[in-house]
Amino acid sequence: MSNILLRGLTGTIFVALIIGALWFGIEATLAVMSIFLILGLFEFFNLFKNNSIIQISIPLSVSGILLIYILLTGSILGLISFGYLFCVLPVFLLLILTELWRKKEQPLVNIGIISFSIFYLVIPFTLVIFLNLKSDHQDPLAIAMFLLIWTNDTFAYLTGRILGKTKLFERISPKKTWEGTIGGIFFTILTGYFISLYSTNYPLEFWIVSALIIAPCAIFGDLLESLFKRSLNIKDSGTILPGHGGILDRFDATLFAAPFFYSWLMIYAYF
Repeated sequence: MSNILLRGLTGTIFVALIIGALWFGIEATLAVMSIFLILGLFEFFNLFKNNSIIQISIPLSVSGILLIYILLTGSILGLISFGYLFCVLPVFLLLILTELWRKKEQPLVNIGIISFSIFYLVIPFTLVIFLNLKSDHQDPLAIAMFLLIWTNDTFAYLTGRILGKTKLFERISPKKTWEGTIGGIFFTILTGYFISLYSTNYPLEFWIVSALIIAPCAIFGDLLESLFKRSLNIKDSGTILPGHGGILDRFDATLFAAPFFYSWLMIYAYF
């Protein structure tokens, strides 16, 4: 019971922080998402600290990646000159060039992990910020995305606990079932329907397709992080969120769903 209460309290604070930041505007969103990104980067690289093959300088890598993030978000949000956006690639190339002086046995592996962290963490968090730029109080797109993700996570778990018998991906995540997956998708579609009732610029069809995109993406995001943890023989990515694990454990579905939802939004808007 104490663990359930702890999970519930942490989850409530986490949800309130995310929703509050998104609701109050781009400044709050930028601040909160930047904090989560920094914590997530340290957490991600700490996964490999005891690995004999992957040998990454965490301070150097985090510093270089955050500079890329600042150039990317700052230029597009108008906080710095747009011309700085074109410095992103040179900064990335200089970052991986440091492997020349580090003299590690597997530089290509190190470069691969650093590069992956940009696609896996920086881009999704940046897209959440950009998504909030396109939101307003009549159509809070970023909040809606998180509601669909959390609906899928919650009802996939509950349906799986009640009805789950057929394993979905036993090799990676033994507790996930097809029944839970179907239940999560069904309730996500239902949530999409209710969101459409309050949406002024996006019709029912947009939200149904959004639900059909986000629900599987949330599942794959969870499975992908489970694959990472299983390959590294760890249970949780971190301990910063009592009862829930780490930042990556809480954002695994979002990291996968955000790029797909943002792409769908752009396709809908321009085509």
